[in-house]
Amino acid sequence: MRLSGKKVIALVDEEFEDLELWYPIYRVREEGAIVHLVGPEKGKKYIGKYGVPAEAEYAFDEVSSSEYDGILVPGGWAPDKLRRYEKVISLVREMDAAGKPIGQICHAGWVLISAKILQGRTVTSTPGIRDDMENAGSTWVDEAVVVDGHIVSARRPPDLPPYGKAFCDLLAGE
Repeated sequence: MRLSGKKVIALVDEEFEDLELWYPIYRVREEGAIVHLVGPEKGKKYIGKYGVPAEAEYAFDEVSSSEYDGILVPGGWAPDKLRRYEKVISLVREMDAAGKPIGQICHAGWVLISAKILQGRTVTSTPGIRDDMENAGSTWVDEAVVVDGHIVSARRPPDLPPYGKAFCDLLAGE
């Protein structure tokens, strides 16, 4: 499998958008990568907007960006919580500095905004945070998926198939 040996962080917190967390995780796993769910508290079950649980395998402070090849940030209301953790911001900044794939969908752009890594980048998101994305210095476009360097962004759940493929392609170095 083309992603064998790759490791990815999937961030999680309360009220993640269920499909926007799980679809990319399964997509990356089916290509052979290892994906670890990482949240504020190891072993805690976080509940998605529609009731699907996700248990954190690691706490933020237990992981190092140097041990991973990419990071997935889910949408929903979780990004507004995730952006408040300095360790999450550090992980995203470190992944960015290392040129490792960063996947963000829907409201996940809030985390990248707080990490201050969007200046001069072209991205998409849910239209509801378009102004936030532009105010952070990015060029926002209304497309299903946008790949700018090592950042893969998507708008919402209907865009999950091309988003998952684009993230896997980038992780594979294609």
